[in-house]
Amino acid sequence: MNLALFDLDHTLIPIDSDHEWGEFLARTGAIDAAAFRKANDEWYAHYQAGTLDPVKYLEFAFGTLSKFPRKQLDDWHVQFMEEVIKPAMVPAAVAVVQKHLDAGDTVAIITATNSFVTEPIAKLFKVHHLIAALPELDAEGNITGRLLGTPTYAEGKVTHTEAWLKTLGKTIADYEQSHFYSDSQNDIPLLSRVTHPVATNPNDKLKAHAIAKGWPILNLFDAQ
Repeated sequence: MNLALFDLDHTLIPIDSDHEWGEFLARTGAIDAAAFRKANDEWYAHYQAGTLDPVKYLEFAFGTLSKFPRKQLDDWHVQFMEEVIKPAMVPAAVAVVQKHLDAGDTVAIITATNSFVTEPIAKLFKVHHLIAALPELDAEGNITGRLLGTPTYAEGKVTHTEAWLKTLGKTIADYEQSHFYSDSQNDIPLLSRVTHPVATNPNDKLKAHAIAKGWPILNLFDAQ
């Protein structure tokens, strides 16, 4: 059995699910559109540049979610999946995940985006293991606005992957082949830990790094 890890945003889907969730809330009128979009766009620019403070960003994201009861959030998320995520799905991305599932590999999605936004998306890809930023919940299941643990970002993806594998009684080294698919230079720490790093729809910084290292480059969205 081999290991296959996937980033999500711009790797398996050609959008940033966290940013699009914010845009969705703005369109529905749930939040002040102008103020939120300004902040949302600034955080996204920091992510793209590799200058994001992940804790502060997650506090911003969870703070927005904490304003609404969980049932309302869940109802909106069903609508979000239908209007935004499903239309963005690309057959080639579904196929590369399915290839690893069919091979019997241990498959996980590891994303800096929070689990509330991403868990239904992972299920859509038939991936049962999701490693994502976790919101603190109150006794009724409502999001409090606080982050549980540490972000699943940059070096944090290595830490969280190792912790998850430990629950399975494994380490990365236990797998003859370990794959990680990602689009971003933020994921170089984890890409460097696996036997088969794949720069997937890479941004310019990761593409340059991949070429220098001789890593394969996979473009899943060219034929969409």
